[in-house]
Amino acid sequence: MALILWLIGAACVIEGLVLALAPSRIPQLLALIAAMTVSQRRTAGLAALAAGVALLWLARSLGFGPSSG
Repeated sequence: MALILWLIGAACVIEGLVLALAPSRIPQLLALIAAMTVSQRRTAGLAALAAGVALLWLARSLGFGPSSG
C-alpha cells in the first residue's frame, strides 16, 4: 500500500511540475499528440512505461522509495 501511495504521489509531483513550469506548452503538446497516429501514441506510451519501470527499479535498487519489508 505504501508503494502505491508513493507512486501516486510521485506522479502528482511530476504532473504538477509540468503544469507549473511550462503551462503555455501544454496546448502545443496536446496538438502534437493529437497529430500522432494511434500506433505512434501506443509506441510512445509503451516507451514511457518501460522508462518508468526502469527508473523505479533503479531508484528502488539505490534505496529510494518505500522499503520492500
